[in-house]
Amino acid sequence: MPNFIRIIIASLILGVAITLMVFSHWGWGILLIFVALLVFITFIFNERMLLAQWYLRKENMDKAERTLMGIKNYEKELYKGQYGYYNLLIGLIESRKAPMKSEKYFRKALSFGLAMDHNIALANLSLAGVEMGKRNKREAQRLLKEAEKADKNKLLAEQIKMMKGQMSMLDRTQQVRGGKGSYRQF
Repeated sequence: MPNFIRIIIASLILGVAITLMVFSHWGWGILLIFVALLVFITFIFNERMLLAQWYLRKENMDKAERTLMGIKNYEKELYKGQYGYYNLLIGLIESRKAPMKSEKYFRKALSFGLAMDHNIALANLSLAGVEMGKRNKREAQRLLKEAEKADKNKLLAEQIKMMKGQMSMLDRTQQVRGGKGSYRQF
């Protein structure tokens, strides 16, 4: 449902609530004020996005993906502040299936903007993982530094430390071509 329809519905419900309160039906008026607030909150926090986040926390990727795919055109159904979070959630789901394909969603999320620093750190950390998979160490280091800067509450400190350890393993692993097309690691 487009966002402007949600605001119209919320204002109509609020108008009915005020009318009921004027005609001394206080109980129904207060109840409808809460309903109007609930409809207005779905303007700010899309219900499908909230459900997808809940499914991600429960690690139920299939339901989270189906819930997010229910948003047909995110530019009409979400407001601009949620575009980045929508792409971040899609990227997190996609990174479980095909990590290299999730890069475009994380980059879109960062370009649209994320309000919370730990979400910026998560997107940068995920991009660093993708860059390490591509063996692009310099870009991965830059993204890890950005993730470390953005993670002010140290929520992702352990994952960043683990990623740096994996990056140091990239330095030690050299592939040397041996006989008959095989590769050896030193």
